[in-house]
Formats: sequence, C-alpha cells, structure tokens
Amino acid sequence: MNLLRRCCLVGVVPLGLVGVMAGIALNRPEVWQPAAVTAAVALALGLGAYAGVKGYQYTAWILAAVVAAMVYPGAFVRWGDLDLRNKWVVLVVVQLVMFGMGTQMSLRDFVGVMKMPWGVIVAVGSQFLIMPLSGWALTRLFSLPDEIAAGVILIGCCSSGLASNVMCFIAKANLALSITATAITTLIAPIMTPLWMKVLAGRLVDVRFTPMMVEIIKIVIVPIGAALLHDYLKTASARARRNVVIGAGVAAVGVGFVALGGVERLGLAVGESGRLGWEVFGFACGAVVFGVIYHGVTRWLPSLDRIMPLLSMAGIVYFTTVTTAAGRNHLLLVGGVLILVAMLHNAAGYLFGYWLARAGGLDTASCRTVAIEVGLQTGGMASGLAGAMGKLATVGLAAAVFSPWMNISGSILANTWRRRTEQALKTSGAPGAE
Repeated sequence: MNLLRRCCLVGVVPLGLVGVMAGIALNRPEVWQPAAVTAAVALALGLGAYAGVKGYQYTAWILAAVVAAMVYPGAFVRWGDLDLRNKWVVLVVVQLVMFGMGTQMSLRDFVGVMKMPWGVIVAVGSQFLIMPLSGWALTRLFSLPDEIAAGVILIGCCSSGLASNVMCFIAKANLALSITATAITTLIAPIMTPLWMKVLAGRLVDVRFTPMMVEIIKIVIVPIGAALLHDYLKTASARARRNVVIGAGVAAVGVGFVALGGVERLGLAVGESGRLGWEVFGFACGAVVFGVIYHGVTRWLPSLDRIMPLLSMAGIVYFTTVTTAAGRNHLLLVGGVLILVAMLHNAAGYLFGYWLARAGGLDTASCRTVAIEVGLQTGGMASGLAGAMGKLATVGLAAAVFSPWMNISGSILANTWRRRTEQALKTSGAPGAE
C-alpha cells in the first residue's frame, strides 16, 4: 500500500500538474479539469506514505474535495432525484459527524471544570469573545456580500471542535484543559451562538434566536448526548443499564408520537415555541434510542468506536464538497478575499487567545491550549445551521473555506510548539525528553 501511495505522490501528482498547465495553456478544459482532480486525489493518497507529512492527509482530502467540487459542481449538487443540499440530508450528515466526535468524549470531560475552573473560564470566555468580534470586524473591513459576511460571523460564533483536542495533543499542550473547554463551549453553544448572531449579523440575514437555538440542539447536543449515553453504559451497573433500556423503550414511543403527528392528531393548540419544543422532545427521545442501540451494536462490534471518527471525517468532506459545489459561483467572485479573511480570523484566534490566557496568569502549556481552542471552530455546526437556513451556498461558504485552512494552520502551529517543547526538555534534561 505504501508503494502505491509513493507512486501517487512522486508520479501521479507531477503528471497531473503537467496536465493542468498544458490544458490551461491550450485552453482545453477536458484536459486540465480531470488532471486537477487526479492530482489532488493522488496528493491526498500519497501523503499517507510518509510519517512527516501524514498528519496533513485529512486536510489534503478536504482540498481534493474542494477541487472536485469547483471543477465538476453539478456532480455534487444532485444525484438523480436526491438534492444533496437538502436541509434534512445535511442535518443527518452533520449529526453523524457530531456523534462520531461525541464517541471520543466522555462524561468525565465535564468534570474537568471543577479541577481547573479558572483555565476553563479563560478558554471559554476567550472563545465566545474573540472569534465572534473578530469575524464581525473583518466583515466590516472587507467588502463581502451580506450572506457570505454572515457566514464569516457564524463560524466565529460556533464552539470549538474536537480538532482542537487533537492539535493540543500534538502540541503537548494542556490536553485536559482542551477537552474540558471543548465540552463546555459545546454545551453552551445553543445560547451563545444565536445570541451573538442576533447581535452581530442580524442586519445581514434574518436571525431568529429560538429556532437557531433549537437547530443547534438538534445538530450538536442531541448526537453528542447519544454518544455520552453510550459512554455511560460502558461502565453502568446491570440495573442501571436495564433502566436505561426501559427508558429507551418509552423514548421510542415518544419518537413515534412526534413523528406521526400526535400533537396535531390530538388537536393540541401549540404556537411556534410549542412546536419547536415538541420537535426538540422528539429528537431527544431519538438520541436515547439511538444511543442504546449503538451501545448494543458495539458490544458485538467493538471496533465500531474506532471507525466512527473516520465516518465523521468523511462527513466533513461531504458537506465541504456539497457546500463548495453549491456556492461555486459565489466563491469565484469572492474566493480570494474569503481565503484572506479566513487566515486573518484564524490568526486573530491564536494571537489574542494566547495573550489573553497569558494575561490571565495561565502557564505556557495552558496558554497554547487556549490559543488552539479559540483559533479552531467546528465547521460542521456552521454548515448545519446554514443548511437549516436554506443558505448553504452563501452563509455556509465560509465554513467550506475556513475548515481546510484551520486544519493546515493548526497542524503547523501544533507541530511547531511540539518541537519547541521537546527541545526545551532536551536542553533541561527533564524526563520525557526522548
């Protein structure tokens, strides 16, 4: 397999780039377009052959998805009668992504706030202060269409994702603080994200606080809640597991009641808030049922927990591809500016996050953690919300551009800090230097 990957990197990639240049020079799109996609896919495959660059393989797959979507947008917008941009399709994929991420979390992650309260306060406060305001400031500085500018603000208002935990692990930063901060920002996102969007982007797009809060609960809290229920069942007593299974049976009835329109059939008068409440109830019941079923499946297939993060990564590639394809025309108009905005926004998160943590008296490892937590947001939440708004091609475009760059910059920063830490350990002769 490694031989094939090396051949892709040293053989197919150069040939593909030659094909791209020749096709463009001869004005032959039928030559340069497939060559571009082939080179991008070969690069993603080839990076896996070398340990030094293997960490960038996932980012390369995202870039390959972007290239394919830009070159052949029609192939990633609709498959027959299936509209890949449909909000329900996007919702299911994003929930899968969040559930896969949730399987890497634990109920113990939320207990960490008791062990390091000040560090968590600094990390969470910085996340929901620096990034929304930085996004808003950049949209005022650069001329972007209203809905695309709203997308920039939206991704700044989202919580940090599990990518930040991976980067903190690579950087040898304070991993416990990173995991806890991610858990808490995820938990309070249903309040903070729509609040900041209403304040900062309300003049750009129609932002309705309660519906957006409900969407975040459906997109983030429900699937992660199902994953945490699975985590609880791993160590629960036989009696507790039995009670949860009984609860799942009751929850299944609740799912059926909502799905079959039980509220309407009973003639219950509910306004919009009541309808949204019943919707959340139905999804919460579904989370209980799914969590129990998934736990039962993992008892037969223990490797499933290891596969779920890979499915999450595939899901991110999916909505990056669909969003790019749907927003291709907008991206051609503002792509250069949007990439610059992504770089500046990301850099602001690292810079201000680090120095605010330093001002808060945190140690170097914790300052690095806060910088990474603040600088990296979850594009899945932003894409899911944009899909729910019916504006995947505009509001969702920032997430498609920001996500690859955050992966690249996060990897570079994490590896840089890791080398510095290892060098400092060698210099001091401290344990762990090797």
